[in-house]
Amino acid sequence: MRKKIVAGNWKMNMNLQDGIALAKELNETLTQDKPNCGVVICTPFIHLASIAQFLNQDVIGLGAENCADKEKGAYTGEVSAEMVKSTGAQYVILGHSERRGYYNETPEILKEKVLLALKNDLKVIFCIGESLEEREANKQNEVVKAELEGSVFNLSAEDFGKIIIAYEPIWAIGTGKTATSDQAEEIHAYIRSIIADKYGKQVADDTTILYGGSCKASNAPELFAKPDIDGGLIGGASLKAADFKGIIDAWK
Repeated sequence: MRKKIVAGNWKMNMNLQDGIALAKELNETLTQDKPNCGVVICTPFIHLASIAQFLNQDVIGLGAENCADKEKGAYTGEVSAEMVKSTGAQYVILGHSERRGYYNETPEILKEKVLLALKNDLKVIFCIGESLEEREANKQNEVVKAELEGSVFNLSAEDFGKIIIAYEPIWAIGTGKTATSDQAEEIHAYIRSIIADKYGKQVADDTTILYGGSCKASNAPELFAKPDIDGGLIGGASLKAADFKGIIDAWK
């Protein structure tokens, strides 16, 4: 059975003190009221080591929002996969559309990041998704296929098994627009089918595919009810414990 997951992506929000307070609140709430799915919070780098000290990672996994495409060396300001792992984090988000768009991360760069993350025993949440222009031109399928082929389809079946896919329609991130549950299910099913073409049905059936893009407590139950949607990668709604818990509870 593939894992159901709700992951929070804090992005560039929360100073250290506020971030610790939020993580403590989530830790307490979810320790008392056990979630019915895997929960992960992906925080800015500077939060990781502090939060790892008190987070019960049997209840909430900890992840970074990015890592470098180089192992170590003279790369001022970069944070390596090994550094991320050394904080106590278990996950890393790679390929987010904001990283692709604002920081020109190419499929080739992401391929290197994925390899280094796996080498350091991090589980990768790998983001794919099309822009509004691409969706309007009905090119969403070829876009997500190219993004998978460019950065993760080079992996062995065993290594691919450590990848969580997050489908995020770029046109629905922070815009308040959400793909309808039928639109989301359609592309999730397509993504699963191309994984099956590449790695076989068993690997495809075991791959967790999350939906990201203005997912909130009000629409999560309808999205999560779809057979190929295994949870969500949550942006803004992960910054308040009650909002995030509302989405997690969609699995109950």
